[in-house]
Amino acid sequence: MDVMQVLHMNEGNGETSYAKNSMVQKKIMSIGKPIIEEAVLDFYCTNSPERFGIADLGCSSGPNTLLLVSEIMDTVCRKCCQMGCPPPEFLVFLNDLPLNDYNTLFRSLPAFYNTLKEDKGSGVGPCFVAGVPGSFYGRLFPRKSLHFVHSSSSLHWLSQVPPGLDSKTCPPLNKGKLFISKTSPPGVLSAYALQFQQDFTSFLNSRSEEIVPGGRMVLSFMGRRTTDPSTEKNCHQWEFLAQALQNMVIEGIVEEEKLDRFNAPYYAPSGEEIKAAIEREGSFMVDRLDILEVEWDGGSCNNQARNGMLIDHNLNGAHRVVKTIRAVVESMLANHFGREIMDELFRRYSHIVTDYMSTNRTTYDNVIVSMTRKSY
Repeated sequence: MDVMQVLHMNEGNGETSYAKNSMVQKKIMSIGKPIIEEAVLDFYCTNSPERFGIADLGCSSGPNTLLLVSEIMDTVCRKCCQMGCPPPEFLVFLNDLPLNDYNTLFRSLPAFYNTLKEDKGSGVGPCFVAGVPGSFYGRLFPRKSLHFVHSSSSLHWLSQVPPGLDSKTCPPLNKGKLFISKTSPPGVLSAYALQFQQDFTSFLNSRSEEIVPGGRMVLSFMGRRTTDPSTEKNCHQWEFLAQALQNMVIEGIVEEEKLDRFNAPYYAPSGEEIKAAIEREGSFMVDRLDILEVEWDGGSCNNQARNGMLIDHNLNGAHRVVKTIRAVVESMLANHFGREIMDELFRRYSHIVTDYMSTNRTTYDNVIVSMTRKSY
């Protein structure tokens, strides 16, 4: 597949849109907020630029990206008030792939500007927002134009399906699977790991040109604690989608060849892989790297005890989980398998997820890494 042409979150504000189904991503940003504030203040207190360049890479079209921008501006302006100096002008660049729903994002800007004016008044500097379509695995901005770069829930998406997995080999190398699994041959695991290393190195190379010396970058994305990329926790969501599709193959709804030829352009790296790539590229110093757990539904649903009885909310929780996953992966699946089967696919997927959540603890591992651009 051509990732540039098919990967985008569900557009608009409908029931299956990313804008209405991105609570997990919001939760991840909330967890990372103290780390973002620490990085922003550390840079600003040392440098105090008159213009503060911010980039959010993988912004998508929901409300999360502008909430992040508002919080960064709040952090800087509070510090300016304490220091008795005027706030800087803010240059905000929102980046995603070209097929991202920028129209929905831009339509929310007037309300964003009004909120800044009403809530912050003269206590905040001018804010100029621009969209920058393109892949963050290449250059996006002029040299030394950015002071702070943020990316959340994006860098686990690869620039392409690892070469060899999407070839016409017979039998297919990763037959019947959408991603790495316990039954995948070693070549599949190594192909994914190599693709991540190449992509993440390209990402770091590009940002090293664009961020000023001493500038900061905070990234959060799906990861894992173990060295084994086929661990169940890392693969469950893709395994469940593959299971639903396999059932549809048996019933003649989906062609077996189509299932065999799909491989997700996705990889959740370990902390060791991330550190190794950063050290090898050499332009950044890691300030901290944390791996935190996030519940599948963002923590909005939990089992509760009442009068000695366990109240099961997993059905609602599973419904939210499925809508979240659908908002993210539907564009790729519809492009490959056909949009006409999407409702049925996610109906079956919902049953599988509901069954699993009824008896298992369900969390993702999320990596948050904060780093500084070296001065040389």
